Amino acid sequence: MAQPARPPAAYPSQNGAGQQPYSNGPVPSQLMHSPDAQAHRPPAPDPYLHQAPAKGPPHQPSGQYNYGGPQSVSQLNHFQGPGQTLNRPPVAPFSGSPAQQTGPAPAVLLPPLQSTAAAPSAGSFAPAAPSPWQHGQATALGAQASHVAHGTGAGSAQHAPSLAGNAKPAGSYPYAAPPGGPSLQKPFVQPGAAPPPVTQPLTPLHPPSRPPLGPPPLGGPPLTRPPAQAAGAASTQPLLNAAASQEGDAPAGDGAALHNSYDAIEGGGLMASPHASPAPSKLNRAVGYSYPALRPGYQNAAGPGAPGTQYPEGAKHFPQPVLGTNHLTASLGGLSLQQEGLRSVNLLQERNILPPTLLKAPVPNLHEEIQRLNCNPELFRCTLTNIPQTQALLNKAKLPLGLLLHPFKDLSQLPVVTSSTIVRCRSCRTYINPFVSFLDQRRWKCNLCYRVNDVPEDFMYNPVTRVHGEPHKRPEVQNATIEFMAPSEYMLRPPQPPVYLFVFDVSHNAVETGYLSTACQTLLDSLDSLPGNTRTKIGFITFDSTIHFYSLQEGLSQPQMLIVSDIEDVFVPMPENLLVNLNENKELIQDLLKTLPQMFTKSLETQSALGPALQAAFKLMSPTGGRISVFQTQLPSVGMGALKPREEPNQRSSAKDIHLTPSTDFYKKLALDCSGQQVAVDLFLLSGQYSDLASLGCISRYSAGSVYYYQSYHHKHNPVQVEKLQKELKRYLTRKIGFEAVMRIRCTKGLSIHTFHGNFFVRSTDLLSLPNVNPDAGYAVQMAVEESLTDMQVVSFQSALLYTSSKGERRIRVHTMCLPVVTTLSDVYLGADVQAITGLLANMAVDRSVSASLSDARDALVNAVIDSLAAYRGAVLSLQQPGLMAPHSLRLFPLYVLALLKQKAFQTGTSARLDDRIFAMCQVKNQPLVYLMLMTHPSLYRVDTLTDEGALNINDRTIPQPPLLQLSVEKLSRDGAYLMDAGSVMFLWIGKNCGQSFISQVLGVPNYGSIPQNMTQLPELETAESIRTTTFIAWLREQRPFFPILYVVKDESPLKSSFLQNMIEDRTESALSYYEFLLHIQQQVNK
Repeated sequence: MAQPARPPAAYPSQNGAGQQPYSNGPVPSQLMHSPDAQAHRPPAPDPYLHQAPAKGPPHQPSGQYNYGGPQSVSQLNHFQGPGQTLNRPPVAPFSGSPAQQTGPAPAVLLPPLQSTAAAPSAGSFAPAAPSPWQHGQATALGAQASHVAHGTGAGSAQHAPSLAGNAKPAGSYPYAAPPGGPSLQKPFVQPGAAPPPVTQPLTPLHPPSRPPLGPPPLGGPPLTRPPAQAAGAASTQPLLNAAASQEGDAPAGDGAALHNSYDAIEGGGLMASPHASPAPSKLNRAVGYSYPALRPGYQNAAGPGAPGTQYPEGAKHFPQPVLGTNHLTASLGGLSLQQEGLRSVNLLQERNILPPTLLKAPVPNLHEEIQRLNCNPELFRCTLTNIPQTQALLNKAKLPLGLLLHPFKDLSQLPVVTSSTIVRCRSCRTYINPFVSFLDQRRWKCNLCYRVNDVPEDFMYNPVTRVHGEPHKRPEVQNATIEFMAPSEYMLRPPQPPVYLFVFDVSHNAVETGYLSTACQTLLDSLDSLPGNTRTKIGFITFDSTIHFYSLQEGLSQPQMLIVSDIEDVFVPMPENLLVNLNENKELIQDLLKTLPQMFTKSLETQSALGPALQAAFKLMSPTGGRISVFQTQLPSVGMGALKPREEPNQRSSAKDIHLTPSTDFYKKLALDCSGQQVAVDLFLLSGQYSDLASLGCISRYSAGSVYYYQSYHHKHNPVQVEKLQKELKRYLTRKIGFEAVMRIRCTKGLSIHTFHGNFFVRSTDLLSLPNVNPDAGYAVQMAVEESLTDMQVVSFQSALLYTSSKGERRIRVHTMCLPVVTTLSDVYLGADVQAITGLLANMAVDRSVSASLSDARDALVNAVIDSLAAYRGAVLSLQQPGLMAPHSLRLFPLYVLALLKQKAFQTGTSARLDDRIFAMCQVKNQPLVYLMLMTHPSLYRVDTLTDEGALNINDRTIPQPPLLQLSVEKLSRDGAYLMDAGSVMFLWIGKNCGQSFISQVLGVPNYGSIPQNMTQLPELETAESIRTTTFIAWLREQRPFFPILYVVKDESPLKSSFLQNMIEDRTESALSYYEFLLHIQQQVNK
């Protein structure tokens, strides 16, 4: 076969920064401003020529951020672990300096392990400066900061290429990010609330220190624009400056705005610059057209509820009584307003604290009209639903402040706006949302930076009511989650077509597992359901020690295989025929999928050239972008990216040196090149032997892909895995997908975001690059209170996800959340979301495991409980009581942390495979919160006594709702049958004396002894008991994107140990029981 001319050398370091290592971390300022980095922006290959926007982003000259100015980023040793931490240049520097804190100053370096209640101990997540939860780490660990967490999400702190040049392959990245950039307001947060039932939500409580935020004012604020005011009080400036210099941050200066990048399109994330955005007068700030009036103590001027100011006709809102000063007196703090959320719980006495239904997210203490408009906690969730007014107050609470986001979740109802006018703040680029203030019909005030903006003429017309002059009733202002159809100025090139490339391992080991027939058959069945349109393209590569391409050129009677044996310098033969239109070439594609499984059955080739195969796939996909799905069954052994075994199977439980970091940066570098070309890589690892997922996972982690892991996959020896692969692959192939996406999170002025968790790459300080975005991915961010939130009653958070749909539409999905600000420690604890806190701590612990050690991460988790309960005991409880006291909101905190310590990612003293541990860490970093909590603390139900009482009725199905049980053998009866739902796996435990009717009518066997040892499916029987049980299990499975295998477990079953391992409250050989853990916590708290 004639070989076309090869492209230039196989794989140069293509990140626009010479041979510098890739980085998700801070960047030396001289690199940030390197002329080369800014200029290196070659055009994309045909047909996607780099296009300038049809018109500049709205209001670019006056409101858009300028990104070119000097901006230094803190040195690497300020970076606390691999959480993709960046210290944004503060509008006003950090206010959390030790001099301002009322509690003990958090340690920056990790001292030797000591569990004290007063100061963060060795294992605590010590802050660099702003937050007591940023990963603290001794400078000696700096060298490790360049390692990556095994494909689990947030990027590690690295040494340094230019942000502008990061991961820009020499072949072109048309979306080059500008070199400075706005602050770290990131777009990925993890999903939130638990799925179906509810238990003991924190109802809209009214803390004694203040009444609930009332309904919106009847009258509007003064129609004159308030005078500008300095960002921070003069008296605090020296301390603030000291904190800033301590962090090594400098404010960004002005420079030329960059229009040919997603930063210019999506808009800046940094809060409004002083010259562009007058700050509100602190004396008469309106809190929103649907917000209460300000506290009377601050209304020296005519306030929002002043009698003389009325909204013009058509813009009136719900009447609200003016809050009197008597509502705000501190004396209320001691009155009998001890709602459930304020009640203290003695954990050593109240053992049965697990609610009978799934825990639901707490409800923020907002007026019902505001809360009605708030974002669904399944999409956007904060660890504290009462935001502390100052960093000092946050430090005193010893709780982490952060967001968890599930931004692309499948939604049954999503308002879509097709208007050509997308209204955004001219200064901070916030999208108009339900929590802005309308000063009158023609002006609105941003709820993030408080700039007053004009209402565009187009926005005056409400397409829903068909009435002119009601901008406040438009869908954008009535929905906290909304999607915009983006006009041409939100595009840098024509929307890309959906392109899917499948890369299959066909070595002898791969053929032996038999995965290829399942994968090809599932793909064959799903071809018509792949997301896309008439432009959808598809291609295939297989590899062993060589690389095989498949020409699907129109006119061929059968697919043509092209073999490239030179894996040291990979080239792509006949690229025009390798990615073909799915609709026009469907017959050839179907023929290939039918013949592929048989083509390599006699192969004796044992080598695996995964690295060269991925290089070839990258070259093939670079011109368009798209998704690469790679299937791998063993350790890559030849070519670039070859790996060596690092695990000693006989020393798993005792090995102190666990290899959680990648052994090569090849896969990370390749992932960053992929990210630059809008290519994501999803990894399916089907292996019965060590495959170094810590290294391989980087290919997905940094390209915003996903990792699927099937331990010991074999079609004959482990047939239950076949069904799992089939179901999950079908979901993967047919689920919604977004291409060439970027995401940014913005928050109210005074708050800052500094660390990110998830699968992505931070492209320009605060813009997340997501070549693909899928509905099953979650994200998390850590935050700090940068400036005191004085005089603010509420703060808001907004995530914006700009993506191309599979139909070729450019869309923007926006979520906005509003939360109240509080000034007392008891209110902070009152609003704690224990599940969100646990989820964020789990992400931080993964980073700590990689940057420091597993034992250090475990210590930090334990100390998180000790520190918060000690702070509560010392600062909130007026009467010191014996026992271990916790606020009602945190009553499950010790239980959840103990569950984390026993989770596969963090457990010790077991013979868990290294790849199993790494995959568990991947799931922590990439799973939405609801699934992460299920994997951490499984749900246990008794199922032999199911009834229709309290059942759900969905689509003519009656779904039983049995109560949750505590995870202890004490709760098991030999007379019953129990279902444990651990997220990715389910166990049905049958007691020896289980009723005969359940065994025969549900399991379909005559007696206990007849139950097969390897039973993994329940027969579908026409009995009431069978229908209830199978319906309940099917409903649980429907709630998640992965397929949990069901194992039926008897007393003598080998799987009994796995079942008991999930009994969190019981003692194991290597872990404490829940009661012993509480005693340990009490001992440390009382020190």
